[in-house]
Amino acid sequence: MKRRMGFVVALTVLGALTGCQNLGVQPWERDLLAKPVMTPGAADGLDDALDDHIYFSKEASSGGRGFGGGGCGCN
Repeated sequence: MKRRMGFVVALTVLGALTGCQNLGVQPWERDLLAKPVMTPGAADGLDDALDDHIYFSKEASSGGRGFGGGGCGCN
């Protein structure tokens, strides 16, 4: 019984130690992950216009990108 309990404690400690790993982005990996395409507002004008068209076609509203107006008619 003591041997089984020691085995369970050893497995629990081993499991807890493996959960303490840092798998975040390392400093030398940031240049590969920081692409200009991923920054907000990096899309060209045509992409923004297409996104706006799709949004107001689906939501029946316009505005929110720097110009007044909305689907309810209030400015």
